[in-house]
Amino acid sequence: MISRIVLRASAPLVVVVTLLLALVRADVAAQRGAPPPPAEPQTARQMAPVDLTGYWAAAVTEDWQWRFVTPATGDFIAVPFNTAGEELAKAWDPAADIANRLQCKPFGAAAIFRLPTRVHITWTDDENLRFEFDLGTQTRDVHFDRRMAAGDRTWQGHAVAEWIGLPPPGRGRGRGGRGGDDEGDEGDEEPAARPGGLKVVTTNLRAQYLRMNGVPVSENATITDYLDLVPGPTGDEWLIVKTVVDDPTYLSQPYITSSQFKKEADGSKWNPTPCEMLPQVKPLPALR
Repeated sequence: MISRIVLRASAPLVVVVTLLLALVRADVAAQRGAPPPPAEPQTARQMAPVDLTGYWAAAVTEDWQWRFVTPATGDFIAVPFNTAGEELAKAWDPAADIANRLQCKPFGAAAIFRLPTRVHITWTDDENLRFEFDLGTQTRDVHFDRRMAAGDRTWQGHAVAEWIGLPPPGRGRGRGGRGGDDEGDEGDEEPAARPGGLKVVTTNLRAQYLRMNGVPVSENATITDYLDLVPGPTGDEWLIVKTVVDDPTYLSQPYITSSQFKKEADGSKWNPTPCEMLPQVKPLPALR
């Protein structure tokens, strides 16, 4: 009977001692520099190294004969066709496109940044951006969640994005970056990282055109856009978009272009228009 009473009386004491030992161990671990608890994951919007939102107007300073107008039939200069692509381009029939309601083929993801358009970039929520183009009234939703399922094929396809040029997790961004809280000796300071940019990979496309005059892009194509911000000499902001069109069906190698956009103060010049062919250039007369 006495032993049972002693055991019952000592049970609360055991609990108290166990709790004290746990607290002591936690305090010792903290003094030894144990890692802090994991931070809450950041959203794509919080991780953004640059602010791409706003209205951007295309600055066409090159290749105007392929961008401001519909090139002459058969003008495929600089397009890395394979045989199938060249044959299909030569068979282009603009009247058939209109009859089949395919006027938006030149306004798809493969060519839209190359056209004389305005782009409106906004966040629809913390994990999704939206690109709106006033020429052809096109919209491309850009997802940072790679698990997002693709729907039906569209002119703008299924776009998945990621921020690139960011410093490694837990490291500062140097003197020129955002969010750098690291301190230390000047001799140990790492060089500033590039500001960072956006990479967008677009698939699940409808067959479309690389240029207005029927240069084909197949459903198998992958469009990769790289977006970066560059300050202008007078304080203006410029958006540089490098586009890589990789189409194993009609191109013998990737087709790469770089397009420039200047930021506008507001949307006062925003003017969405339907998919319509630009004025067409007549074929040049043969040289004698």
